Amino acid sequence: MIVGAQRLGRPALLVIAIGTGAASASAETRITPYLEVQQVLDADLGGNGGDVLTYTALAAGVNASVSGDRVEATATYRYERRIPWNDNLEDANIHSGLARASVQVVPQLLTIEGGAIATRVRSDIRGAAPVFLTGDNANVTQVYGGYIGPSLATRVGDLQVGANYQLGYVRAESSNNILLAPGQPRLDTFDDATSHNLNASVAMPVGNLPFGWTVSGGYSREDTGQLDQRYDGKYARLDLVLPVAATLALTAGVGYEDIEASQRAPLRDPFGIPVIGSDGRYRTDPNSPRLLSYDSDGLIYDAGVIWRPNRRTTLTARAGHRYGGTTVTGSLDWRMSQNSGLQVVVYDGIESVGRLLTRNLNALPTGFELPRNPLLDPGGGCVFGTTPGTGGCLNDVFQSLNTANFRNRGVSALYTLGRGPWTFGLGGGYTQRKYFAPIQPAFFSLDGIKDESWTAQANAARPLSASSGVNAALFADWYKSGIDGGIDVSSTGATGSYYHMFGQRLSAQASLGVYTFDQDGFESDLRGQLLLGMRYQF
Repeated sequence: MIVGAQRLGRPALLVIAIGTGAASASAETRITPYLEVQQVLDADLGGNGGDVLTYTALAAGVNASVSGDRVEATATYRYERRIPWNDNLEDANIHSGLARASVQVVPQLLTIEGGAIATRVRSDIRGAAPVFLTGDNANVTQVYGGYIGPSLATRVGDLQVGANYQLGYVRAESSNNILLAPGQPRLDTFDDATSHNLNASVAMPVGNLPFGWTVSGGYSREDTGQLDQRYDGKYARLDLVLPVAATLALTAGVGYEDIEASQRAPLRDPFGIPVIGSDGRYRTDPNSPRLLSYDSDGLIYDAGVIWRPNRRTTLTARAGHRYGGTTVTGSLDWRMSQNSGLQVVVYDGIESVGRLLTRNLNALPTGFELPRNPLLDPGGGCVFGTTPGTGGCLNDVFQSLNTANFRNRGVSALYTLGRGPWTFGLGGGYTQRKYFAPIQPAFFSLDGIKDESWTAQANAARPLSASSGVNAALFADWYKSGIDGGIDVSSTGATGSYYHMFGQRLSAQASLGVYTFDQDGFESDLRGQLLLGMRYQF
């Protein structure tokens, strides 16, 4: 295994290793390592005088899946070394991958969950918005993340008892290649964070009483390396469910919540100007007192409905008071048929880049479609599950990599369909962030600023024979910064790919893509990519 692979979230790889040993004899296990060589052409098609970039990529990776009574896991990882043909592109090491795993250590009692990701994403919402992985792109940085933890579920008499713990870690490499419009302030970018999340509950379903009830509580802690940020959140609540019809129930909950986020001030030079390190981030003043960025405690409550017209459809909707104001959440899981499904989520929470990435990884299914298009990052957008209507989109995490905590509100939707030899996937959504940060002299603060983004993605794939196939994808994204004088950024793109197997181990692939992005204050960028590659799998 390449050394760089160790940085792809060890937690999920550890879970997969445990699961392989714990799987029953009937478990289906597929582990396919491979070596690959590619030739890539990246060209400016907009007539802006941009470079034509040509490089050779040498890659090593592995695709793996395990499915059994006690373990479910899917993982893909790829290390790529790019060797340019001329001096207008630097040598680069690229890591990309995604993993999710669930292992029943003690059936019907103890389960270990894990997930990991390595991906390249945009740093600043106001910066460039390249779509494909090829080329030497501005406003792009490498991100690694992962989590692991046990969950307990059992019965004690008529009571259902559950508890879970998650240890998460997320890190972003430095990004100094951000081009902004004149007069726009530079923002402090996310560095790394370690999080702990613990929840427990005791519940009694409808039966002994005409209603069901759940008492739950939890604690969350995150320590961020940048400016010594700290997040502490705790809650306790009671929820009731009252059936009012065969397919309809009312639900309500009440509780107490206490959330506090703080950080230290940046180090300043003798002229009072914040000091910026070689990685482009502000240096921390270790002697600074802690500065409060968010503080909320008090009563929380909500009420709503649960509608289950059949075993394939569940709709929930809630509205109430939380985070100092009105909150609305909901979800729709609709398995339309054996080959199609729809998932919609309306969310509202206090998040950071690290906590949100961990939460979204945990929400992904343990079985997902492995990517076949080398122009695209498997963790950069929507992930489609192997079961129709399952998956998730990570766009709300990667809207930007600011260090501040924020209130994250929005909606995401994902639809999958299988029809004959074709498989289709459609996903996207809307996200709004409202940032929380201390107000400091001679230091730009994001406090109260709102960013917005719309994203959409469509995938299609079809095997042409037992040894060949095609796939295609379309993208559209729009980003709006709430900073005074902030700019809008939009991007669209399309890609298509063809592969052919020569026997069981050797395959060839050709991919063609085009994308354009428009960054206010700069010329529009229209680029095309052509990729030819050969792969040998073991």
